[in-house]
Amino acid sequence: MKILVIGQGGREHTLVWKIAQSPLVKKIYCTPGNAGIAQIAEFVPMCENFAELADWAESSNIDLTVVGPENPLAAGIVDVFSERGLTAFGPDKQAAQLEGSKDFAKQLMTENDIPTAAYQTFDNPDEAIDYIKTVNTSVFVKADGLAAGKGVIPGRTIDQATQAVKTILEDREFGDAGDSVVIEEELIGEEASFTVLTDGNYCIPFVSSQDHKMSHDGDTGKNTGGMGAYSPAPVMTPELHDYVMESVVYPTVKGMDKIGCPFKGVLYVGLMITDTGPKVLEFNCRFGDPETQVLLPRLKSDLVPLIMACIDGTLDQHTDIEWHTQAATCVVMASGGYPNPYQTGKTITGLEEAESIDDVNVFHAGTEQDENNIVTAGGRVLGVTALAEDLKTAIEKAYQGVSAIHFDGAHYRKDIGYRALSRI
Repeated sequence: MKILVIGQGGREHTLVWKIAQSPLVKKIYCTPGNAGIAQIAEFVPMCENFAELADWAESSNIDLTVVGPENPLAAGIVDVFSERGLTAFGPDKQAAQLEGSKDFAKQLMTENDIPTAAYQTFDNPDEAIDYIKTVNTSVFVKADGLAAGKGVIPGRTIDQATQAVKTILEDREFGDAGDSVVIEEELIGEEASFTVLTDGNYCIPFVSSQDHKMSHDGDTGKNTGGMGAYSPAPVMTPELHDYVMESVVYPTVKGMDKIGCPFKGVLYVGLMITDTGPKVLEFNCRFGDPETQVLLPRLKSDLVPLIMACIDGTLDQHTDIEWHTQAATCVVMASGGYPNPYQTGKTITGLEEAESIDDVNVFHAGTEQDENNIVTAGGRVLGVTALAEDLKTAIEKAYQGVSAIHFDGAHYRKDIGYRALSRI
């Protein structure tokens, strides 16, 4: 098979890395890619739009296109490819609303009795602020559309929530993604990431994981796309796993089908494990980042047949999915200042030294090749991922890899996995 992967982050490097292990695959292409992906896949010339990219895929006899990020999915890339008779992995534009609009997702949950936080949606800032003054609890103010994982602002006081509304609706910090806001009650508990593959009917769950969204240790600082992850997440017990499958995953997939939006691909469920049980914080219509960096290294089975089964509706024939028993940890190394403005073009050293450590992989995100050096080219730069027999050792090994890598202004959290360690 000839496979095209779309994207340029750590998730896509991990996807390319895993896909390359499949005996079914002869050649991998990627657009736009990064310096790490360039070591495995051939870059595709940049295309102006989906139609041009479909032209290239058709002329190059691409057998499968795997879409990594949410933006092209929400913009309808799968629809364009499908109309051309090209095989593409991911939900179509209608189904991708599950991530593309938080209001859409909340309505779906309400209509299908899926546990989530109480909420209201507003496009008028004055009405939103009036509502905040009537709520007797702290809230989160969320841009309705896609905001690269950063469009969620805590409002633990009326003043904070009011400012969050103004930031999104008036200051337009997230552009069109902030045409409206979802204001929902703050849920207290521990977060977990729950990922499944689905063909629109049958679902196969991945092992559990947990992301670290905040920029600094102790879950302080600003919201980010993710500063690290680990798997498994001890908070996700077998009993909670079964509950989420029965009360969240299948009702979501069936609910989408019921409204004429059959969902095929990766369904990512962001959960808060509260004292009264799991509640849904968000849905994503693709693999998480950096969760992918800890999930796919633990996946023993070939990913490619699972992807194809999601597309052709035969996922129920793949119930024998296998996992490595090792735990995994990913520590994200970011540019100084992230998620605020940051500088790029900083030379990265120590990559080979880090990857010489047993069971350590360095997945590139914001990197590019500059003459003879690999340099920083984004906010989240690298995801240093380690496998080990237990989570404590995986964490130690990941930080051993981090300590070998250097670039000016590098920032990373030093407490990835702290919640899991407190449970061991």
